[in-house]
Amino acid sequence: MDIARKLVAEFLGTGWLVLGGCGSAVLAAAVPNLGIGYEGVALAFGLTVVTGAYAFGHVSGAHFNPAISLGLCTARRLPVRDLIPYWIAQVAGGIVGAAILYAIASGAAGFDASNGFASNGYGEHSPQGYSLLACLVCETVMTFMFLMVVLGATSPKAPLGFAPLAIGLALTLIHLISIPVTNTSVNPARSTAVALFQGSWAVGQLWAFWAAPFVGAILAGLVHRWLAPDDPPSIRPEM
Repeated sequence: MDIARKLVAEFLGTGWLVLGGCGSAVLAAAVPNLGIGYEGVALAFGLTVVTGAYAFGHVSGAHFNPAISLGLCTARRLPVRDLIPYWIAQVAGGIVGAAILYAIASGAAGFDASNGFASNGYGEHSPQGYSLLACLVCETVMTFMFLMVVLGATSPKAPLGFAPLAIGLALTLIHLISIPVTNTSVNPARSTAVALFQGSWAVGQLWAFWAAPFVGAILAGLVHRWLAPDDPPSIRPEM
């Protein structure tokens, strides 16, 4: 598969993840008496990954996340030359997804993206007021385990066809744990996309939601290489 098609798949899939996951938080989570709450948002993020992976996994591997691409590269599953192009496509797709969400949400009276717009934050901008250290630990550990699931489920030795389900369920669980802490990132493209529309504190805190997921992803790639040294390197689509 040529790189242009892979990048378009990553662009579309990341846009879908931001629109579906963050859209559920912005449009449906807080509706009086009908809101889906934390559980619904967690499920929505999981569903975007499952559906996106089945739609685009055969083309690009369905990373939709710079941290996943970095972890797969560390584990020798993605060529180094593809890493930055994947990141660019993912961030661009996320921004377009957030722009579509903004266009929809702004159709409601009283909407104000500066109120949050599903952005990630720490300290006073954590949903439940968690400290910077707690948020960094949470994001690092959650990303680490997310990558361990991705790497295990997409191993050539794993059962075929089930990776999207395992990965989507893992992302749902991660959100159930960490929405109260950081509003759940584990994905720098998702964090960047909505932060640009929030426009103030979210941009200032964005560094944390690149740094922690990247640390977790690199650790997972290295640990997986040690745990499964016979796992053959692969540059094929992982899903």
